[in-house]
Amino acid sequence: MSTRASFHYERSRTIMYIYAHRGFSGEYPENTMIAFQRAYELGVDGIELDIQMTKDGELVVIHDECIERTTDGIGHVKDFSFRQLRQLDAGGWFHPRFAGERIPALAEVLDWLSDQKRSIILNIELKNGIIHYDGMEEKLLTLLHSYRSWRHHIVCSSFSIGSLYRIHQIDPHVNKAMLVEGSQCDVLDFAYAINVKEIHGDWNFLVSQKGEEASKKVGICVYTVNDKFLLHELINRDVKAVMTDFPNHMIKE
Repeated sequence: MSTRASFHYERSRTIMYIYAHRGFSGEYPENTMIAFQRAYELGVDGIELDIQMTKDGELVVIHDECIERTTDGIGHVKDFSFRQLRQLDAGGWFHPRFAGERIPALAEVLDWLSDQKRSIILNIELKNGIIHYDGMEEKLLTLLHSYRSWRHHIVCSSFSIGSLYRIHQIDPHVNKAMLVEGSQCDVLDFAYAINVKEIHGDWNFLVSQKGEEASKKVGICVYTVNDKFLLHELINRDVKAVMTDFPNHMIKE
């Protein structure tokens, strides 16, 4: 297998990057260390993950505000301490062979990545919209400061305008990405104003007029692409990267 996941095609820009959405989430429990490790072993260009915050202020890697879907617990992340969350099974819901997987702390993922020989992009999505986590942005940037030697490999993304604006206020040099859905376009001027490097949107956004305009200004990353036919369609458009649950299907060996 090639050590590089990028899908190569004949255009002036010859690489479209492959990001593992919540890790290799098509075949492993999402947002767990095994999902990240397996994605890395495939040779992906990047990994996308989601963060919430515990009641004692730990940044943890989990998509939903509630824990029912991806653990054997019940309740909101914000109502648990990190120690309590670590006692939950975050893998058995996907398949019994993954029982015993735990919700990772973001610091655990960063430590693991910093030990790897090959650098990849880490896309950290702040889930600070449905539930507001006071101080999440400050905690994240303080943590990332410890890994400043490869900070240019980290992208902070969010649907929340407030979260991205707060990050920009604290450190305008951090790589930022605005998440959009459908033909939503009312946030794009704001995104440009805070110097986002990328817009992350779905297919409907990409083919909209605003999407086509955005592709001329910033990098476009399309989520969630699990169909090879769609991938080939994206080859003919100005797309920087795609996010997929099945990076094994998208990598050209």
